[in-house]
Amino acid sequence: MDRFLIYGGNRLDGEIAIGGAKNAGLKLMVAGLLTAERLTLTNVPAIADIATMLDLLRQHGIAVEKTDESGRTLSIGGDITSVEAPYDIVSKMRASILVLGPLLARMREARVSLPGGCAIGTRPVDLHLKGLETLGAEITLENGYINARAPNGLKGDRILLPFASVGATENLLMAATLARGRTEIVNAAREPEIGDLVACLNAMGARITGQGSGTLVIDGVEALHGAEHAIMPDRIECGTYACAAGITGGDLLLLGGRIGDLGAVVSTFEEAGIEAVQEERGLRVRRTGPLRGVDIMTEPYPGFPTDMQAQFMAMLSVAEGASMITETIFENRFMHVPELNRMGARINVHGSSAIIRGVDHLSGAQVMATDLRASFSLILAGLVARGETSVSRIYHLDRGYEGVDRKLAACGARIERIRD
Repeated sequence: MDRFLIYGGNRLDGEIAIGGAKNAGLKLMVAGLLTAERLTLTNVPAIADIATMLDLLRQHGIAVEKTDESGRTLSIGGDITSVEAPYDIVSKMRASILVLGPLLARMREARVSLPGGCAIGTRPVDLHLKGLETLGAEITLENGYINARAPNGLKGDRILLPFASVGATENLLMAATLARGRTEIVNAAREPEIGDLVACLNAMGARITGQGSGTLVIDGVEALHGAEHAIMPDRIECGTYACAAGITGGDLLLLGGRIGDLGAVVSTFEEAGIEAVQEERGLRVRRTGPLRGVDIMTEPYPGFPTDMQAQFMAMLSVAEGASMITETIFENRFMHVPELNRMGARINVHGSSAIIRGVDHLSGAQVMATDLRASFSLILAGLVARGETSVSRIYHLDRGYEGVDRKLAACGARIERIRD
């Protein structure tokens, strides 16, 4: 099992290329189920979750081709030969649940295993199912599978989400593109990745308005057609490497990074003593003085993203003063705290909040990754820790980050991947 070996203490300076967004790319690939014509996606990230989604699409009979040598351009489309998304694939990744809406819309039936993914909370799929039932689907749960039928097709209606669920918004949005009549999704999530999905679907012939307003209006069409779409840069990868600049006191140009996608992360960086400036080629991030403690509450976009919580916690563990992070999205997302404390951090968890008291330095240790974003928090800690840090179970990291050791080493980090 692979691990990272890190020798801390080096400042990071240089350029890091930001790849296509994992949280956009997966959903855009699923959109290929909505048409028999070819959907061409460019800027596809080379990460494990993309490979899993490729397996799932092929399970449905969809042809997927890599059309350039880098593998960053995919052509997706064709006839659907199976409406079943089996447990052995779906259990690897929660985003697999998003095939449910497109399969229902196009094939009028679907059989999808209940999903897996990172163990950071229950994240129930109730909102997906209730929304699809509002559109006319008949749904039963049996033996760990969602069985859904819409023998007369889906019909547009008004769906009020009790909270702004990203996954439910995306699933219902894709299903509604082929439903008869008009669908309104009220209290829809406003993440930039949803905007990217809307842009792609509209390029395929969908009729969607309201992105960013909290209410999406979808006028259903008979069929969608092929299109070409470039996946947006990954704002979470961008924010993560910005934390690497901040924690090491470095200066990084994050190529392709867009400040407008980061929402509340930008103001939080400024409060902590980190400058982020948009340049022509990307986002320049540098620390302007000592790190300062800040208080953070995770919220739906444009609030502070839960996917940046662990990285900021690592950075704030060596900041001046105290910080408090309150997690409001997932109930089990502090599993990295014991590992950071093994390295000398002073973090205490009280319910949904963590109190971080900054320390002068961290010390290298053997630590274990528990989920995707927590993996990188341990790498960040290792970058400034005294001595050697070994981070195991980095298969979590490979799900969402590409070439971490290569990108960091090119900017001065001492990090290597060990294949035990």
